[in-house]
Amino acid sequence: MRVLLVDIGNTRIKWARFDGDRLGARRAAVHSAWRSPDYARRLFGPARLPEGMLVASVAGSRVDRRLAAAARRAGVPARFVTVPRRAAGVTVGYLEPWRLGVDRFVAAVGAHHLFKGVATCVVGVGTAMTIDLITAAGRHRGGVIIPAPGLMVDTLLNNTHGIRRRARGGASGATGLFGRSTRAAIVQGSRYAAAATIDRAVEEASTLLARRPLVVLTGGEAPAVRPLVRSPCVGVPDLVLRGLVVLSQLPQPLRRR
Repeated sequence: MRVLLVDIGNTRIKWARFDGDRLGARRAAVHSAWRSPDYARRLFGPARLPEGMLVASVAGSRVDRRLAAAARRAGVPARFVTVPRRAAGVTVGYLEPWRLGVDRFVAAVGAHHLFKGVATCVVGVGTAMTIDLITAAGRHRGGVIIPAPGLMVDTLLNNTHGIRRRARGGASGATGLFGRSTRAAIVQGSRYAAAATIDRAVEEASTLLARRPLVVLTGGEAPAVRPLVRSPCVGVPDLVLRGLVVLSQLPQPLRRR
């Protein structure tokens, strides 16, 4: 079965086709200005239509409706993933599973299947930065949410006067933690803060599990943070899509649109 897999976040959308055996070319774009015709043109286009669409969305109901409307016009059944207590080998540790972001759940599924038998700290660095601890057996032990580096920077620039004024223009001076300009100081500070949180999460997880988890990094800002993380880590840019591959092959509690 040919399925279109869609990972849609607050800012960016990623998509790829899965033919039941191989994940096709990955594509990505900023979707903030898109309407239903844009989704139809970009996701379906002139190519052969998929037999279905599986979506992991945290973009909100308005975006979901536009995407679902585009799928209906194309005649493609759309299914939106919801978070169950247990699926695809992952058991959600939240007291109320639905409160876990669907992107975090799908990323956990992807990591659990990519790194079988390995405990992981699954880190998504997008608008927010999330860290979820998944045991080798697939048990979700909880998570962490903090602003990602870009949001940290924006918060300082939007809520201060002196820092905002001094951060305009000038040389970047971005070498190591200690920046030689205000802009470098806030950018590097935010990235190091994110990396330090990841390393602290690994330290806490190592005590909890009596083994050191592998950090699995994904998300648009992950490349800027990864060089600063001291713990063993790997980058998987399409981790949510890889989780959707797994879910597309299993019966799941999904909501139709």
